[in-house]
Amino acid sequence: MKAKPLVGLHLSIEKSLDSAFDRAEEIGCTTFQIFTRNPRTWRFKPLEDGQIAAFRERRKRSGFRFLVAHMPYLPNLASPNKATMKESRASLSEEVRRCDALGIDYLVAHIGSHLGGGSMLGIRNVSDAVNQALGSSEGSTTVLLENMAGQKNSVGSRFEELGVILDKVKKKRVAVCLDTCHAFAAGFDLSSTEAVSQSMAVLEDSVGLDRVKVIHLNDSKGSVGSNLDRHEDIGKGMIGLKGMKAFLHYKSMPERPLIMEIPFNDVKEMKRSVALVKSILE
Repeated sequence: MKAKPLVGLHLSIEKSLDSAFDRAEEIGCTTFQIFTRNPRTWRFKPLEDGQIAAFRERRKRSGFRFLVAHMPYLPNLASPNKATMKESRASLSEEVRRCDALGIDYLVAHIGSHLGGGSMLGIRNVSDAVNQALGSSEGSTTVLLENMAGQKNSVGSRFEELGVILDKVKKKRVAVCLDTCHAFAAGFDLSSTEAVSQSMAVLEDSVGLDRVKVIHLNDSKGSVGSNLDRHEDIGKGMIGLKGMKAFLHYKSMPERPLIMEIPFNDVKEMKRSVALVKSILE
């Protein structure tokens, strides 16, 4: 029997961590992504035993195959600034521990900026940070490095850089989260079948599809190569419905969790987009 497509959204944990399951089921998601805490501050409260138990029990009842968490906004894993580097690495290590405790499969991390120090310095800083975080982890959560949109001094907007970082990480629990908006903004055209084939061939050569574990399925408000990190609803941006269909039917892409990160106005819009992606896949 063919497995159900893994389609979901980034969901709020405003009520509680386990309440995300209720919203996911209401919308029709078969996977989802969350923050495990407030993403806009360095400070956080440790997870309580009751929170962990409730989340794990809710997942068991839901039967979801894969769950994804996202790092907070503030860490910059590529930073050469010693104070920022220290806090960023501590944040990554803590998020890995939290995801291990909750039984979350994947933790997505933005790679960040080398702040003018050069790509190779940024690459080394990121690989050192991941090695440190996974070295202190006894769980099974995999860290996923997310491709960047090509902003000035960013690390990881080129697929080749992602491949180099992965090769420098000694631990096995590291892979890639591919964001379609970021790839498009960085110059990898995804607007047609031919363009998808050409762009994904670079990804295959540089990283390998087997090391792409999650897709952030976002259309783009900006044009190809614009370096603009602005997500749009599926089919309504510059990638367009034609490009999204081509991407979703490219080789094994549909087998991965497909997470949309779009600021929807209401549940109706969420349901519509989830249903649209499912219809394309089915």
